[in-house]
Order: sequence, then C-alpha cells, then structure tokens
Amino acid sequence: MADKISTCIIGSGNWATTIARNVGRNVAAMANTMEPKVYMYVYEEIVEGRKLTEIINTTHINVKYMPDFVLPENIVAVDDIVTAARDSDILIFAIPPTFVSSCCKTLLGKVKPTAHAVSLIKGFERGDDGQIILISQIIMRQLKVSCSVMVGCNLAHELANDNFAEGTVGCRDQKYYRVLRDIFKSETFRVVVTEDADCVEICSTLRNIIAFAAGCSDGMELNENTKAGIIRRGFLEMLQFVDVFYPGCRMGTFFEACGISDLVTSCYANRNRKLAEAFVKTGKPLCELEHILISGHEPLGPVTAELVHILLKKKGLVDKFPLFTTVYKICMGDLPLTRLVEALCQASEDIFHPQHTFQL
Repeated sequence: MADKISTCIIGSGNWATTIARNVGRNVAAMANTMEPKVYMYVYEEIVEGRKLTEIINTTHINVKYMPDFVLPENIVAVDDIVTAARDSDILIFAIPPTFVSSCCKTLLGKVKPTAHAVSLIKGFERGDDGQIILISQIIMRQLKVSCSVMVGCNLAHELANDNFAEGTVGCRDQKYYRVLRDIFKSETFRVVVTEDADCVEICSTLRNIIAFAAGCSDGMELNENTKAGIIRRGFLEMLQFVDVFYPGCRMGTFFEACGISDLVTSCYANRNRKLAEAFVKTGKPLCELEHILISGHEPLGPVTAELVHILLKKKGLVDKFPLFTTVYKICMGDLPLTRLVEALCQASEDIFHPQHTFQL
C-alpha cells in the first residue's frame, strides 16, 4: 500500500482506552506504513470543571475511565465522531452495543468507502424476525464497509498493567491480516488472526451466559467442582450452538483466546458473574442490581440468554441446551436456583447436531 494507513478509535471507555495505548505505540513505531496520529472519539463530559477531551489532550490521561495509565501523545481526543473517522482507513469500534446503530447512522456516507471497521464490542442484537444479529453485521450493513472483530481479553486493567493476555482477531479482509495483528499486539498481549470471524464473535458473547451461571454457583457457595462442571457444560453448548446455527466454523477457533480463554476468565472475573452472585446473595431483582453494580453497561448474560432461548425454541432445541435454558429460566424467575445443579446432573452426554449426534 503506497499511502499510509490511518486509524481511529471510536470510544473512550476503559477497554477503548486500553487498546488505544497499544494502537498508539504500535502505529508510531510503524511510521513507514502507518499514519502516526490516531484520533479517539470521546463522548464529551465535564470532569472537575474541564472537558474530558481537553484533559486527555493535555495530560494524556483518561481521568474518567483509566486514570492510572498514560496514553501515547499521538492519541488525539475529539468530541465529534465524524472528525475522528472521516479520513481513517481502520475504524476501531469500542463502544457499548446500544450505541452502534446511532454511530453508524451518523457516519454513513462520511467515511472512506474503502475503510475497514474492527469491532471490539461483545453482544448480540435481536432482529425483527427474532434472529440474532452480530454487532459486526450491524456495522457492515449500516455503514457499508467490511468489518472484522477482535476479542479475547475482557480485563482491561490487567492488559494495561502489562500482564500477559491473549486476543483473537477474526479478519474479514485478507489485506488487513498482518496490520490488525501488528496494531493491537504488545510484548505481553499475544494476538492471533483467523478468518473465522463469526465464530470469534459468537464465542465472546455466549460466554456471558456461562459466566452468569458461574456467578450463581458462587452466590450459592457451591464448590469448585460444580463451577468446573458449569464451564465444561457451557463450553459444550457453545460448540453445539455454533454447529447448529453457524455451520462451517472451525473447531480450532474455540481453543483460541476468544473461546476457552475468554470463557474461563469470564467465569471468574466478569460483570455478569458479579451480577449473578449478587442476584443470589441479595435476592434483589436483576433490573435493580444492574443499575447498582454495572451502571452504564448492559447485562449481557441475561440478555444473551433470552436471545439464545428464542432461537432454540423456534428450532425445537430447548432440551438440547440444558444449561443455556436453565440460566434463561432462572433470570426470568421461572425456575429456582437449585435447578442449576439439576441441569448439570441430568444433561445428556451427547452433542446435538442437526444431521446427527456426536458421542463424546
């Protein structure tokens, strides 16, 4: 590519800011091929009497979301999303899923037609027909550009502290295979690129259901064997869900960071796990706890469980996914918590497939 590749980051939360540190450092070191300045779209807020964009650009610290970490000086905060994105070749989306559609509508026709988006967003949306829509699909449909995904590490502060972590890029454009790996990675953040973008994204969302089940186990003070059983059963149901609804995905993708690593991490340190534990211990409704514990974030565990249940019910497969189904019914108040362990005890040792059954 003769022209230098320019990059922007849409979002300024803790995950966006963490990734901005890697991207800023990496593109500065790739001066021959990358434009060093990286715009970061920041939803403007007033912090201690000053604009957040002004604070970031003068102190290079996002005092609202990552106050203990310094951003590279080539990260430039702007409060206008079009200004951030219009001249960029790579558009990195790191915003809550509820804001994706509105951002894409604002940007439609105002970005390069050749631009390539990368979604760092975990979650599904529900289509008018009840089907699941991946966030990357929403971006592609609404913004009319191709879109890859990058998931796998959901603990931003650990990555920012240079603890070892892994991520997976599901890339939909071969031209950006190496570029995406090189702008996200660091000495302690290992990034693997695969073509299996759908599977990468689906795994990162389904794990929220399993993390919620793990949190219920913690809340009931069950033992580690039970929690391990939840993780194992959840992993199997992830495999069969993808096999049924997204045939053609690669088995190896489940063993990348987006699969087993993200699943295990989520079951021990995830807002859905935390929400479920509080749900059990306090007896308060989920809607009340959401505002207290995860203010500003959608509780993806209960939401994903509902979307998945709708699909399973349409296909007549509810009984084939006992853990996913039990989590959904617990969230709805249709089953007591004790049914979680019963679901594990009574689960079939077969994996359902639309054509045949694989014996484990």
